[in-house]
Amino acid sequence: MSLAYFEQREKSLLGDRYETLYTPCRQRAERGITVNMRRASVQEVAGRMGALCEPSPFCPQGLVLLGEQVKPGRHPYYHAGVYYSQEPSASSAAALLEVQPGMRVLDLCAAPGGKSSQLGSALGGQGLLVSNEYNASRAEILKSNLERMGFPNAVILNESTDRIAEVLPGFFDRVLVDAPCSGEGMFRKEPQAMAQHNEGLVRQCAALGAQILENAAQCLAPGGILVYSTCTFAPEEDEAQVGAFLQKHPEFTLLPTTEAFGSPGEANRLLGTQADTGLMRRIWPCQGGEGHFLARLQKSADAPAAQRPAPKKARQKPPKPVPEWAEFAKEYFPLLQNSPARLAGEAVVLPIDCPPEMEKLHIVRGSIRAGTIKKGRFEPAHHLFMVYGAQCSNCEQLTLDDARTEAWLRGEEIEAKTAQKGWCAVLVDGFPLGFGKVSGGKIKNHYPKALRNLK
Repeated sequence: MSLAYFEQREKSLLGDRYETLYTPCRQRAERGITVNMRRASVQEVAGRMGALCEPSPFCPQGLVLLGEQVKPGRHPYYHAGVYYSQEPSASSAAALLEVQPGMRVLDLCAAPGGKSSQLGSALGGQGLLVSNEYNASRAEILKSNLERMGFPNAVILNESTDRIAEVLPGFFDRVLVDAPCSGEGMFRKEPQAMAQHNEGLVRQCAALGAQILENAAQCLAPGGILVYSTCTFAPEEDEAQVGAFLQKHPEFTLLPTTEAFGSPGEANRLLGTQADTGLMRRIWPCQGGEGHFLARLQKSADAPAAQRPAPKKARQKPPKPVPEWAEFAKEYFPLLQNSPARLAGEAVVLPIDCPPEMEKLHIVRGSIRAGTIKKGRFEPAHHLFMVYGAQCSNCEQLTLDDARTEAWLRGEEIEAKTAQKGWCAVLVDGFPLGFGKVSGGKIKNHYPKALRNLK
């Protein structure tokens, strides 16, 4: 492992500031969470968790964990999708998009899902969130994480960015590009990033980032906002990347980032391109996080609108009724009994409102999985309860200090105290932990084995 290239480059750019900016203020990497506002407020979560925490400087929905007693990835609220465990400064990019309910939002490089979780939370169940991941195995991780968060309007893709731009040009109000990068901002947190670092990797990542940024621009509607971010310090991937993009795209302008965190971008990193680096933002290791670069760009409202091909007229027959679902919903989810459901093989799904062109893309999850039909009977799915569990008419109410909560997350059968015979949602402080089936005063555990706290 050699960091000679990195150190030589940064000392040349920073001079006497090198030691100050790259000396971490704390020995340990920062820990934090971002709260899912569809579940609870930041104040509620901070008060209920009983953890030592403080508001994050990087995101209004974030909390910085100060103590080591809380294991955020094993806490019941994590399982219930109340928050996403995320290094604090990583939450800065999604907040800059200023997403509002009802928008159409694209996260082009979304796995493992932290920033998509923030975007879904900001949408509040309205509009459309499209989260894409090119790597197939990482797309499955993304799917699992977003299902836990319980968003009813999230579609997960496993696609190349150029293919999305081809199929959905000019469709999105907001686009996030958290570009694959050389990871220099992760040296403290991820030793592997340091081990694999070299000048060739920087050049390779810069080229890939430029390609993704071009495709993101094509996906954005006139007047829309695009945020470009990395977790590296390399000029080719940061200021120079944005400068080169702006020189090619006069229809885009840099928007200010008025946040108090971090520092402005640096003009000596433009590498011959032109842009106002004072409108960009950097987060150094000494500023309360790991390392990030951010730029916020807006497409002109009078930019030419993309010509999307007119969708072919639908000749499909209306979906057949699914009586097994209708009977189940009437008993357990009366608010959903009029929701359209369709069969996909044995699976029963609740469709998400998407443009018909999206069917041309590789969709990992394009609907809410309600359950399956087995031997003429409906069996519900975990996904349904993570989205709508709080609306179930039959619930087992748990609390954080109830011993049954930890037992449930270990996959054990627990005693039923509030739920009646039949299917039931299991809730902790009103937040969903999946479902079970009550019989003989006990709740058979249907919490997915892959998600349980087994250690």
